[in-house]
Amino acid sequence: MDKRLELDALLRKVMKDISGVENVYFQPPENLRIQYPAIIYERGDIQNRAADDMTYSQHTFYDVTVVDKNPDSLLVYAVASLPRCKFGRHFKSDNLNHDTFTIFV
Repeated sequence: MDKRLELDALLRKVMKDISGVENVYFQPPENLRIQYPAIIYERGDIQNRAADDMTYSQHTFYDVTVVDKNPDSLLVYAVASLPRCKFGRHFKSDNLNHDTFTIFV
């Protein structure tokens, strides 16, 4: 299975377990009306490891943002506990709390 789809399924499970909904969006278009709380993610980086002028492994990193009205959202802690996840920062915009993470698959 595609690694991104595995990540999507994992994020949907976390979202459903915590909030009861599956508001998970991969690179949502600007005109999409997002329902909150939500997890929004997109590809952030691809790191190659090379030897003898050839790439022998790749890791894809995804930028994941948890958006919720609640500043103490349990969703933030659930995402933070995922494997290979690193917390980035917290900020507030449009009366919504945003917590950013980087996850590599």
